[in-house]
Amino acid sequence: MTTAPRPATASVAGQQQLILQTLPFDDARDAEDARRGLVARRTPGTVTADDGRVVWDGDAYAFLDGDAPDTVNPSLWRQSRLVAEQGLFEVVAGIYQVRGLDLSNITFVEGETGVVVIDPLISTETAAAALALYREHRGDRPVTGVIYTHSHVDHFGGVRGVVDQEDVDAGRVPVLAPEGFVGHAVAENVYAGTAMSRRAGYMYGAALARGPQGQVGAGLGQTTSTGTVTLIPPTLEVTTTGQEEVVDGVRIVFQMAPGTEAPAEMLFYFPDHRALCAAEDATHTLHNLLTLRGALVRDPHVWAHYLTETVDLFGQDLEVVFASHHWPTWGRERAVEFLENQRDLYAYLHDQTLRMLNQGLTGPEIAETIELPPVLENAWNARGYYGSVSHDVKAIYQRYMGWFDGNPAHLWEHPPVERARRYVDFMGGADAVVARARESFDAGDFRWVAEVVNHVVFADPEHAGARELLADTYEQLGYGSENGTWRDFFLSGATELRDGRFGTPTATSSPDIVGNLTPAMLFDALAVQVDGPRAWDERLSIDVVLTDTGDRYRLRLANGVLTYSTATQRGEADATLTTTTPALPALALGGATTPDALEAAGMELSGDASALRRLTAVLDPGDPDFAIVTP
Repeated sequence: MTTAPRPATASVAGQQQLILQTLPFDDARDAEDARRGLVARRTPGTVTADDGRVVWDGDAYAFLDGDAPDTVNPSLWRQSRLVAEQGLFEVVAGIYQVRGLDLSNITFVEGETGVVVIDPLISTETAAAALALYREHRGDRPVTGVIYTHSHVDHFGGVRGVVDQEDVDAGRVPVLAPEGFVGHAVAENVYAGTAMSRRAGYMYGAALARGPQGQVGAGLGQTTSTGTVTLIPPTLEVTTTGQEEVVDGVRIVFQMAPGTEAPAEMLFYFPDHRALCAAEDATHTLHNLLTLRGALVRDPHVWAHYLTETVDLFGQDLEVVFASHHWPTWGRERAVEFLENQRDLYAYLHDQTLRMLNQGLTGPEIAETIELPPVLENAWNARGYYGSVSHDVKAIYQRYMGWFDGNPAHLWEHPPVERARRYVDFMGGADAVVARARESFDAGDFRWVAEVVNHVVFADPEHAGARELLADTYEQLGYGSENGTWRDFFLSGATELRDGRFGTPTATSSPDIVGNLTPAMLFDALAVQVDGPRAWDERLSIDVVLTDTGDRYRLRLANGVLTYSTATQRGEADATLTTTTPALPALALGGATTPDALEAAGMELSGDASALRRLTAVLDPGDPDFAIVTP
């Protein structure tokens, strides 16, 4: 049975009132921009899959009206209202966006014979719905090109909802992406995909009810769609800043920005429209330098450098900046100011973190000490709705210094459960800790309550009082959070403590993603699944022969490690698997081990048939429902 949420405490309600008095809520320019150019809204604001399952529900956010309640930070409430604006919008003549149908925006640029699509959302269903809305009001124009701005799934996953593979294969629809796109796009969703997807369920509040005491938005967008994730590889890689391409008569000048918000990312300018697509490098929020779902730490120094280059390249001529999230900014002066504020934001966090770590401060200490300049503190586009100053600063510290802060006491700490048991014992036992923590809760010291009661839950996960108090604490921390993903994490933690684990609502390692792994990447993906201890005594070798390319790989399992090589090998392998590159991903998708399954997958196995079974027997694919707020 689902537990009803609690009201906001007096301390949280007081914090919300202070925020209302501190930030410039009388600045209405973002609200005007978010509604500017509206052509039509989609009615209803839901999108369903073929089986009737709802994969997107924008109407669930109809409650975002009026003043913020005490259970939502008023700054986040403001942002969520803006992000929830849904429909087809004209950016400038010939460029249109559909916003509010997924976490990201999809953009349509009209060409000579059709329309070029930029960033086709996460799911085929939402992308198809957006294209239908565009065509309803702009005519049944064919898709004549697709551009992926970068390698995150919310910018390519819905591609098969707007274009067919056969049109791409026939050369009728070019697909453009930055250099290295495919490798980064598929690796991120496969190697650590299980853990990232599980944590993404927390980050986007997948299991939370939509409402003032639940999920109100994720800052960058409202949430993620849950439809079919696909991928069509690019047919043209953009490799150089200044590279110009013409797609269906549309002139596009590209700027490479690798290592910024994504490992493979690019911005681009439409000179005939005087319009800049900033991809995800300049949006109306402080972005993540380390996303809470997990990723490699991003480089704020190079991020700021590329935004300086953007202003230098395009700042004199542009009249509008639009991005793959949020709403555009019109007018040259405002657009340049927006880009420069975003640039200064990442540069300031980088430089000041380095300054303070060189004075001996650790990541958490810097996060508590650092203050933004007043101009950035009061700029709505620099507020921490998705990233935050706190966790971005810790990410910068991690990027340069790693996990260890230099204090020997932190070099060899006990793991969480053992540490928790010892803490609770030192503090007089679980009941005593919970009793003292309730006093701190009543005083509004929620950060402290979360820290100490988390120890009780990890020491004694069945302690009902501790679970209840920790859930109540996470709830209040969520209510006070300006950051949408922090709110979702706190409230998701409360949900799982009260009602049990909700698993992984959306898995991004779809057949299309796995199908684009190179053979080497696929073997790497298998290697990270090997259960080392189970495989200690196993010795086997398998040759994989790809008839379409002529490549030959020797897989070797020994000492609990799966390795591979393309070099000429001495001696025969235990078994030989003959197949084609397109058929090879069946190994990663599972099930292709019996002779019939191998034949059906287009594979032929000769030699010791047990070798493949022995290899798959030691694979441990991960748990999409692993514990997070309990041991």
